Amino acid sequence: MIAALKFLHIAALSIWCAGLVGLPLLLALHHPADEQAHFSRLRMVTHRAYVSVVTPAAVIAISLGTVLVFVREAFVPWMFVKLALVGLLVLAHAWIGHVTLQVGERKGAYRLPHPAPLLAASGIVMIAILIVVLGKPLMRDGLAPTWLLTPRGQALPVDEVPR
Repeated sequence: MIAALKFLHIAALSIWCAGLVGLPLLLALHHPADEQAHFSRLRMVTHRAYVSVVTPAAVIAISLGTVLVFVREAFVPWMFVKLALVGLLVLAHAWIGHVTLQVGERKGAYRLPHPAPLLAASGIVMIAILIVVLGKPLMRDGLAPTWLLTPRGQALPVDEVPR
């Protein structure tokens, strides 16, 4: 069962990451001088790709990843680093969604940002996630605060409460 969950998680993650690379490149094809038919076609492709493919893949990848954390009981410091990096991918995803919406709503009036910074940032985060997940580096336990590692409902003894 765990192998199937991992397979589905990696498949959804692959689709999501491919979308984070492909959508900025597609959005870069939009030009204010495009004729209406070309603009409409590009807008529909980018909108449908974002809404129907990339976003569901992101939700599935994050959901399955959350299930795997609890099934495998992977409450280790490197996992917290990975989750922070996934949060950065979510921010990139949201920014692409914002740009996609602006392109569709404000034809010609929206100045598209160059795709290179987002592609570089997303690529660096994706590589960092791979390094953390495949390398599982040893990190000191003090990386995360104690209260974050304590299950909810289990209070720390008074003498162990961090000050």
